[in-house]
Amino acid sequence: MLILPAIDLFEGKAVRLLRGDYNRMTVYSEDPAAVGADFASQGAQWIHLVDLEGARDGGTPNLSAVLRIREESGLRCEIGGGIRSEEQIRTYLEAGLDRVILGTAALENPSFLESAVNEFGDRIAVGADLKNGFVAVRGWTEVSSVDVFDFCRMLETVGVRTVICTDISRDGAMEGTNHSLYAELKERFSLRFIASGGVSSLSDVRRLSELGLYGAIIGKAYYTGAINLKEAVEVAK
Repeated sequence: MLILPAIDLFEGKAVRLLRGDYNRMTVYSEDPAAVGADFASQGAQWIHLVDLEGARDGGTPNLSAVLRIREESGLRCEIGGGIRSEEQIRTYLEAGLDRVILGTAALENPSFLESAVNEFGDRIAVGADLKNGFVAVRGWTEVSSVDVFDFCRMLETVGVRTVICTDISRDGAMEGTNHSLYAELKERFSLRFIASGGVSSLSDVRRLSELGLYGAIIGKAYYTGAINLKEAVEVAK
């Protein structure tokens, strides 16, 4: 299983939100590129990047910070947050990022999703951000009427391979991850799932790895020191 340490970007800084609430934001670093370099020094192979301003407002407002992170870390990078056009996808991929994550656009514009998958293949992933089992959109500020299982069924049909699944109620709360959710998703679908939200201990990492997930994202637990990233990478192997 891959470990993908996360950098959430707001105004060029590495921050974390509590349960997706923009009013409950903690700034962890003014230099996110240095954070990415630390990830590399501890054995990570990938970085999970989120442009929080892009998720809320659209566009690529943190592109310069993203490119610095990629350049200084040398790691493979996936990016999400407000990616709703082919132009934005091309901007990131042509700049050297490895994978682009569609969220709101994947749910609200399936034809755009299908076109993106046909054009860019495995370099397109989808974020399934969940509140009480239903898919949330627009930077988690709205909740749709689509449940996670119907959504994943659609993604599988379209040809998506990689899904980043976040239980928002666990995100940033340091209360453990939703193992039962990921176990059920893994059982029902042939998608490659990346667990996100609440991965807060080596025990979480071990259990997710035993489920056979493709990856797990570590966010706040890295920044608070609750998880040693080097140890997590070894446990996930």
